[in-house]
Amino acid sequence: MDKLMQDANRFVSDMVDGLVLAHPDLYAKVDGVNVIKRKEPLNGKVALVSGGGSGHEPAHAGFIGDGMLAAAVCGEVFTSPTPDMVLEGIKAADGGKGVLLVVKNYSGDVMNFDMAKELAELEDIEVETVIVRDDIAIKKEEDRRGVAGTIFVHKIAGAAAAEGKSLAEVKAVAEKVIAGVRSIGMALSPCYMPESGKPGFDLHEDEMEIGIGIHGEKGLERKPVASVDAIVTELLDRLTAEVTDKKVAVMVNGMGGTPESELYITYKYVAEQLQAKGYDIVRPFVGNYMTSLEMHGFSITLLPVDDELVGYLDAKTNAIGF
Repeated sequence: MDKLMQDANRFVSDMVDGLVLAHPDLYAKVDGVNVIKRKEPLNGKVALVSGGGSGHEPAHAGFIGDGMLAAAVCGEVFTSPTPDMVLEGIKAADGGKGVLLVVKNYSGDVMNFDMAKELAELEDIEVETVIVRDDIAIKKEEDRRGVAGTIFVHKIAGAAAAEGKSLAEVKAVAEKVIAGVRSIGMALSPCYMPESGKPGFDLHEDEMEIGIGIHGEKGLERKPVASVDAIVTELLDRLTAEVTDKKVAVMVNGMGGTPESELYITYKYVAEQLQAKGYDIVRPFVGNYMTSLEMHGFSITLLPVDDELVGYLDAKTNAIGF
């Protein structure tokens, strides 16, 4: 498959350069590495840093801004950034009140962010970590992948940090989100890797994958394509079995190759079915937040909310992706 690129080996670095050039009032690049930081330093408040493999745009750099991330570390496509890269992100973000690392639960990310934390502490930077595990397609909770629910962590913990809370308090807010948020996704088609031009997985035209990961990982099952209302029913049955609180924020997230028209069609059935189950949708979010290159599909995220979390969701941000 053709892609709009100059060189596959420059795919991420060219993307990072383009992001900074397109938003010079918000972004700056850290010299020598694919790390993007706030243009204006964040002083006197806790800083949030996230990142991982690229290919999930607008995650993670699109969530840099007031009330969200202070820096994002951009690894190669679907590849964890190195500890040295993460360390540069921590140093670029630090405003003197400590740094919270928001890490998706993949072994490479967890290991490399943890090593960077240790390196930063040797330089007298206070660092804490939270790990997002919202993908219910994995049965064991400790093994669950971090997917679109990560964006709610960025937004809510970032708003708490902007409010002036301490590092311990911001971490507690992030953990509150992580404890409740749940997601599950599906795909009608795979994505294609820039380096090889080959699909991340094989899927026949009349098939869909339920429970797909954001890197094309195997889902729960492969089955014939169904109508969107039937797909939503299957996904919501799984989600609502775990999210029993009725007051929720809802995200219908595109996987990169899904037209907005289809995302809104999907949301129609999500909203109708949740309301029929007695859920109160306090805040809806529809769009591309955590993608997988050009994969055709979507995920649904449910987050139980109270007045505190709704307040943080509503707090202003100038992040381009939210």
